[in-house]
Amino acid sequence: MTERKIQIVIVGGGAGGLELARRLGAKYGRKRHDIILVERNRTHIWKPLLHEVAAGSLDANLDEVGYRSHCHRWGYRFFLGTLEGIDREQREIVIAPLLDEDGSELIERHRIRYDWLVIAVGSITNDFGTPGAREHCMVLDDRAQADRFRNRLLNHCLRVSHTMSVDPTSDEHVRIAVVGGGATGVELTAELFNSAAALRYYGLETFDESRLQVTLIEAGPRILPALPEKLAQAAQDELEALGVRVLTGTRVTEVTADAIITGGGERIASELRVWAAGVRGAPILDHIGGLETNANCQLLVRPTLQTTLDDRIFALGDCCSCIDPNTERPVPPRAQAAHQMASAVFHNLIHVMHGRPLAPFVYHDHGSLVSISRFSTVGSLMGNLVGGRMAIEGRLARFVYVSLYRMHLIAIHGWLRGLGLIVIGRVNTIIRPRLKLH
Repeated sequence: MTERKIQIVIVGGGAGGLELARRLGAKYGRKRHDIILVERNRTHIWKPLLHEVAAGSLDANLDEVGYRSHCHRWGYRFFLGTLEGIDREQREIVIAPLLDEDGSELIERHRIRYDWLVIAVGSITNDFGTPGAREHCMVLDDRAQADRFRNRLLNHCLRVSHTMSVDPTSDEHVRIAVVGGGATGVELTAELFNSAAALRYYGLETFDESRLQVTLIEAGPRILPALPEKLAQAAQDELEALGVRVLTGTRVTEVTADAIITGGGERIASELRVWAAGVRGAPILDHIGGLETNANCQLLVRPTLQTTLDDRIFALGDCCSCIDPNTERPVPPRAQAAHQMASAVFHNLIHVMHGRPLAPFVYHDHGSLVSISRFSTVGSLMGNLVGGRMAIEGRLARFVYVSLYRMHLIAIHGWLRGLGLIVIGRVNTIIRPRLKLH
């Protein structure tokens, strides 16, 4: 009789889920364990890079990771599908039907059993119920949305360029409003000017960054609240020097098909609107399988990252709410948190399968870094430096910022292949076009 394999199912192939699948596959292989990754996309792109994909300065085709080739290399299995439910009594997850582009059903609704389940589905943008935001704003939650924004951006740049070539005295602009002064909003805003400056080399001779009118809207008292006030002000000064209109302490009350309406009654006209003002868990997680969730549809977990009502289900990354005992506040939704949680779940799964006590997750805040495209980088590093916080900017900050992505590559590919991809990536920055225009 064939021995039944221990089946560990990971739902979500983002930074944390993919790293966990690689580490479990590398450790156990397929002899006595069956490691399964369920993901609704066919490829992985590091989410902090999506603003570069949206602006056209990064070609995702060169940086994405195909799950099927990755699983073959690292000894786990990949299932294309979307989580629809959890049957905790039967220890099965329910996968929604897989549909073709024309709506026809390719694979019917089915179930996958698990001995241990890890939910790592990430987050979606939180529009806080603002009227019109969902209908009239774009978000950058995945590559498809970033590609859609890039295509619309290029279309409007082409429109303005054509108008200028017909009538050089025209005062046409591409008007863009970005809601949210966190890292995503600030980085996207700066990257837009980097891309616009390069368009003149790709056939839009009459178009440059002066044809952008970008407004960054933040409800809080300042942008980049995760950074020290001095660095946040330095970033705002850099954006304003580029020509960005930065509005702080400004609440958005409504979004229409052609404008952002603020609490003060101002109407900010715009062809493109991006909402980057917060994150929340996907609606499907709301009490899925009877599990506890908070108001933001995040799964509540214990210090071991096990869900509060089921020891066999773990959650990590943005989709879970884990209280940091040092601050008594939820661990912030950052890539570094997902990486640390993946490592903690990896070790706790090993412990639980060997009957050893599980260790509580301890979050180490290594700081925040924000890249203002090629113009500047600012951030703070945490640790035993300068009383626990060291403010950095300029070349040092840029080096550390780039290193974060390099460490991500090593985490999902291993040292040998990861270092090889870093070298290839460096070569690509020299030989490939500055912009992706298709």
